[in-house]
Amino acid sequence: MKYDNTSVRRRDRLMLEAQAFRLLREGEYGYLSMAGADGEPYGLPISYVWDEAAGSVVYLHCAPEGRKLQVLAQRPQVSFCVVGHTQVDPRRFTTAYESLVARAHATVVQDEEERWHAVQLILQKYAPQHVALGSQYARASMRRTTIVRLDLDTMSGKRKVVNGAEQPHS
Repeated sequence: MKYDNTSVRRRDRLMLEAQAFRLLREGEYGYLSMAGADGEPYGLPISYVWDEAAGSVVYLHCAPEGRKLQVLAQRPQVSFCVVGHTQVDPRRFTTAYESLVARAHATVVQDEEERWHAVQLILQKYAPQHVALGSQYARASMRRTTIVRLDLDTMSGKRKVVNGAEQPHS
């Protein structure tokens, strides 16, 4: 994956690569944006996990059927956005924020070992004190779970720091 901020208009708001990776690691959810074969846009918030060891891989989990999978089958190129800390400063009519946007290629994971690896990463991120119990639940529901792999091509990040407001993570 290439970290590339060259197209960011506001050069004073560039996020360092290390800050963007921290946000990718710690972000609670992301927004997956897609376009169907007819060009109709479709986007949704979704839980995710970054496979830090793989570097450019993000995993999503979902039901084995639905609009998201239909759209991804038609056009696997997607945009994935994570928004971190935000804080509105109404006195200054502005907002402190941090965000990253990635271009990616989505694939439904068929390999059972990789699917289980993704589930373990998801459990470690969202339920670190309950991985054993979560693993039991996941084993029982794996046939009803689809794992989508996002191979990140490029990523860029922006942040705005507002004096006097709680600061986005450094």
